Amino acid sequence: MTSKQRAYLKGLAMNIDPVLQIGKSALTPEFTTSAAEALEARELIKISVLQNCMEDPKTMAQMLAERTGSQVVQVIGKKIVLYKEGKKEKRKIELPK
Repeated sequence: MTSKQRAYLKGLAMNIDPVLQIGKSALTPEFTTSAAEALEARELIKISVLQNCMEDPKTMAQMLAERTGSQVVQVIGKKIVLYKEGKKEKRKIELPK
């Protein structure tokens, strides 16, 4: 992903609300499945890390990206933004070249 594409996705992510929350149990298999399904449906998701989660958000973002086959767009504070390109016929977000 180029820096131009990343900047574009960051701009889109500013206007969306978190669809998932990571709590004290951190990254369970069920949470990973939920994140994968959300990425499949939306392509770009924002995840909120709750106060009671003791894990580092950057580390969790990397692990979640590996498990779901997505890319980390950004991690700011306790917010994680992930992107996974959709299938050609169902693509919702067109990235700049």
